[in-house]
Amino acid sequence: MKIIGITGGVGAGKSEVLKLIRDMVGCIIVTADDLARSLEVKGEVCYEPLVKLLGEQVLSDDGQIDPKKMAQMIFAEGSEELLKQVNAIVHPAVKERITAMIADAEDQGAVDYFFIEAALLIEDGYDKIVDELWYVWADEDTRRMRLKDSRGYSDEKTDDIMDSQSSDDVFRRYCRVVIDNSCGLDDTKKQLEKLLG
Repeated sequence: MKIIGITGGVGAGKSEVLKLIRDMVGCIIVTADDLARSLEVKGEVCYEPLVKLLGEQVLSDDGQIDPKKMAQMIFAEGSEELLKQVNAIVHPAVKERITAMIADAEDQGAVDYFFIEAALLIEDGYDKIVDELWYVWADEDTRRMRLKDSRGYSDEKTDDIMDSQSSDDVFRRYCRVVIDNSCGLDDTKKQLEKLLG
């Protein structure tokens, strides 16, 4: 089983690339953001530490962590330290769970590929877990247009997110494969067919 990390900047189209991959090969796909959310529910490993850190005001009426309330707290002006503390709880737990999922998948031997998608694969040291890192790239104008059309992001919000992410140079330095996802899904699919053989 080959373990591949999929990364890239916001709006590059990582989700669309993963949908194509899912239809092409037998694989397991783990999205770090989705996994993180699942680890923040009551009874899971991140719930108690997050409530202790953020206080009960982060909870919704049903006692679960409210993602909107949490985002408002950790992305508010001057809350960089709080964001670091949240990441110190969530990121290691996600990595530990992914490592366990990889071990299970290898034991079962049912799939040829295990894909991990996350914006911070490089920063969080996933290059030591995966066999290869693949960088989903799209030019900046395309990314901005996608974020405006699909998510309704303002130029300012897009600027803030892009400024906080790794540069193109960093992605290219760490990633063995670059997938150009600027020219439409047919073009992207042809690139994937070559990579997945």
